[in-house]
Amino acid sequence: MTSRTTAGHGRLYDSVVDTIGNTPCIRVNNLAPDHVKLYVKAEFFNPAASVKDRLAISIIEEAEKNGTLKPGQTVVEATSGNTGIGLAMVCAAKGYPLVVTMADSFSIERRRLMRFLGAKVILTPREEKGFGMVQKAVELAEANGWFLARQFETEANAKIHENTTAREILADFAGERLDYYVTGYGTGGTVTGVARVLRKERPDTKIILSEPANAALLTSGEKQQRNDDGSPAASHAAFEPHPIQGWTPDFIPLVLQEAIDEGYYDDLVPVPGPAGNDWALRLAAEEGIMTGVSGGSTLAIAMQIAEKAEPGSVILCMLPDTGERYLSSPLFENIEEVMTEEEIALSHSTPGYHMAAA
Repeated sequence: MTSRTTAGHGRLYDSVVDTIGNTPCIRVNNLAPDHVKLYVKAEFFNPAASVKDRLAISIIEEAEKNGTLKPGQTVVEATSGNTGIGLAMVCAAKGYPLVVTMADSFSIERRRLMRFLGAKVILTPREEKGFGMVQKAVELAEANGWFLARQFETEANAKIHENTTAREILADFAGERLDYYVTGYGTGGTVTGVARVLRKERPDTKIILSEPANAALLTSGEKQQRNDDGSPAASHAAFEPHPIQGWTPDFIPLVLQEAIDEGYYDDLVPVPGPAGNDWALRLAAEEGIMTGVSGGSTLAIAMQIAEKAEPGSVILCMLPDTGERYLSSPLFENIEEVMTEEEIALSHSTPGYHMAAA
């Protein structure tokens, strides 16, 4: 009989949206070098299983407060998946219809999850990239009088990470070292919001930002063309399609521009997509922690830092979402649906019931 117990949260929740945030920082025990402590902030503990739940609730509640979102008004947004899933969860709970535009290159389970949560999903051609799905969302908002969420430009993005994610990190590492904070970027809200706080209250913490090696927009040094409202005027010249879903659209978001201009990160490290898959698989198989290719890519950089860090260093790595969001992606391409030869042999090794190989 187990001695492990639980005590509950000590409160009752009025809505699923009240469970967003307060995600745990979990130590990586088997993969990390012995001379450091490596932790991951597991954002899949949010109710819709990604860090973008924070952004979703912030966008909707800030718009409710300032009156730009009316009761029952349709919300529309362009997304690679996680923001759309988060918005679908929030809109379902609060009674807003949601329409999402998404390039057809992103994983099938993402669009199905959004539809499962009641949203409508408009697919745009993959050759038009992120810029194309953004333009479609703008068209739909203007034509129908819908509320455009504008995740790539809204002040509500970095604000929620400043008010929640960063404060959770400060609380969890109070009285402890925190030498490195490692993250990638999609909209840029996480790094911008967290860095606002860490720069002031934990100035010794080095902030490490990563981006896909074959879509190194920031590394290129080339500025983003913008419209007057800060939205992208065109795709960035340094962009190439990459396998790290949720990271680095084909433009530099306005939300991220603050981190660039203010020098919020100490180092910028590119990561190849296959490394993200490899480390996500290892994290699952050797630590029991499931994350997607974006989390695996962040972990790949955190492991590089860990190998070279001085003894006693403490590293925190962001895991944006869960691995289950990538079942139809290359992350799972070598995970068998039927029994392997080894599993068949195990089945045949005892006289009881066994299945033939499919």
